[in-house]
Amino acid sequence: MSAISAKDVKKLRDVTGAGMMDCKKALIESNGDMDGAIEFLRKKGQKLSDKRADRDAKEGCVLAKVSADGSKGVVVRLSCETDFVSKNEDFVAMTDKITQLALDTFPADTEALLDQDFGGITLREKIIEQVGVIGEKVEVADYQKIEAPQVVSYIHMGNKAGVILGLSQDGIDVSAGKDVAMQVAAMHPVAVDKDGVDSSIVEKEIEIGMDIARQEGKPEAMLEKIAMGKLNKFFKERTLLNQAFVKNNKQNITQYLDSVSSGLTVTDFKHVKLG
Repeated sequence: MSAISAKDVKKLRDVTGAGMMDCKKALIESNGDMDGAIEFLRKKGQKLSDKRADRDAKEGCVLAKVSADGSKGVVVRLSCETDFVSKNEDFVAMTDKITQLALDTFPADTEALLDQDFGGITLREKIIEQVGVIGEKVEVADYQKIEAPQVVSYIHMGNKAGVILGLSQDGIDVSAGKDVAMQVAAMHPVAVDKDGVDSSIVEKEIEIGMDIARQEGKPEAMLEKIAMGKLNKFFKERTLLNQAFVKNNKQNITQYLDSVSSGLTVTDFKHVKLG
């Protein structure tokens, strides 16, 4: 076998992102065959992926993108095990490419995203390859999308959280939409309005409200009424349109949006964060 050239090592590194020594070893194992070396690295990634499948991957990078016409938005969370890896330029660039792929193809869910072509292989295969390159568990832990007359995005805390938010009208000043997206990141609403709150959450809040009232010695006949009062407070504090606007607590979000454009509202939002 001819000596492995630095040029071939660099080429393999450019294709896979693997370290120089890993690339050299892969080329040696494959007798200098580039395709064989790539396959060697993928098999290494698969073995490591299987081995680290039960590891926690709570660090990572969250990025969001909006289409040029502003009608579609996606947010992606690429997870890893350590903060060190999450801040690596190559890892952030990988997240950016996946987010762009998600925006371009707009698949239905994470599984469909993983089946998309990513430079001649599926994204699923590329992720496995990257496990071998990085040496940690790597996964597309979350992918969300929104389609609306106008979509805005916001990235929070150095790629640790991202929000995409749909507005009911187009042509709205992006800064107004970002203000509301920032509200989502800061105040963690559970739904756009009370109608969007999951029934299990509503039932749990009523149960908690009744238990608290009972412990306070309130009459049994009054428990449900008291619990409903607490539920309404929950809706005010935890649903986006009813929350006090963080930049002006004399307005709620509904009032703020109406001041921007009459009848303007939020159609949906997605909040993706690490952890």
